Amino acid sequence: MSKDYYGILGVDENATTEQIKKAYRRKAMKVHPDVAQGEDAAERFKELSEAYEVLSDPNKRAVYDQGGDPLGRGSTGGAGGFGGAGFSGFDFSTIMDAMFGGQTAGRGPRSRVQQGQNALVRAGLKLHEAVFGCTKSVRIDTAVVCPKCQGSGGEPGSKPVTCSTCRGQGEVTTVQRSFIGDIRTAQQCPTCQGFGTIIPNPCGECSGEGRVRSSRDISVRIPAGVSTGNRIHLEGRGEVGRGGGPAGDLYVELVVAEHERFRRDGDNLEVVMTLPMTAAALGTSVELATLEAEWEGSEEADRKVTVDVPAGTQSGARIPLKGRGVPRLRGGGRGDLGVTIVVETPRKLDEKQRDLLRQLAELRDETTVEAKHPGHKGVRGWFKETFG
Repeated sequence: MSKDYYGILGVDENATTEQIKKAYRRKAMKVHPDVAQGEDAAERFKELSEAYEVLSDPNKRAVYDQGGDPLGRGSTGGAGGFGGAGFSGFDFSTIMDAMFGGQTAGRGPRSRVQQGQNALVRAGLKLHEAVFGCTKSVRIDTAVVCPKCQGSGGEPGSKPVTCSTCRGQGEVTTVQRSFIGDIRTAQQCPTCQGFGTIIPNPCGECSGEGRVRSSRDISVRIPAGVSTGNRIHLEGRGEVGRGGGPAGDLYVELVVAEHERFRRDGDNLEVVMTLPMTAAALGTSVELATLEAEWEGSEEADRKVTVDVPAGTQSGARIPLKGRGVPRLRGGGRGDLGVTIVVETPRKLDEKQRDLLRQLAELRDETTVEAKHPGHKGVRGWFKETFG
């Protein structure tokens, strides 16, 4: 009488291939001779593996469902086992795939042509280059297609030959005897490393890799408004793969240097302007050089700006100039140019100047001054609020 393979696996007759595979994996972990206890563990595992081999193969399953012997042993069904005619040379990799959800070996030769990796380089920018954009020359050191063999890996005129060890399959099969019969396992061919072919005359330039290292300069377009940490993505400009395979992508990471006068704060530019005490008290207009003065592509009219300082301006006051800051990277318009005023007190006075200041102090009733405190914010808080 034929064995009940469905009952052995614990699935019904309408079970899918995936359900059969999961059922086998679950039971194999329990009845494998290395895990299970009892003298019949090996026999139970052979029976379970036999059921899986039949039901996981659509052709053998169809023969079994029609009452035939899918293992070619006649109608008795009981002879053979793993060591019999049906399981002689059993492919152990199929069972391992089912048990562990992976592959125990490759499936045919692998290609010599491989996808290249991505590359990352850093580019330094001056502040005006980051703010207004530029075209930057960046030097990169990456793998490129070998100019001698054009990626084939062999000397010009030579061709790969089929591996005699694996006959072009890229893998070799070994057979071992065990308590459950003959076990076949497939492994990567040690002669051709799984490629199925051998390069008899490797290229002397690239040693058969099909690529060489090369340094070159490329032009990178930097958009206006970038900042430190931003990356420019250049598709297909990275490392060329083995065998002259397609190149990966190139990422250019930007690093913006600090400026001696201007400081960036998001979309705003900040600058400090020192004024004499008298100019801050009386009010004045000052011509200030902008960041555009360092940018060759700017208009002459944009290279300077007039800052109107109202009378009585205190040290730490900030005067915003709308639309003179950093262009927004994602969106229209520009930020502000913030001009922070620092009032400078004269350090040296001649007698006449000292006399005039005394007269001013008397007129303003400031000959005697009472100390003023910043209040609950504290000195540090007031200083931070005033001077940023």
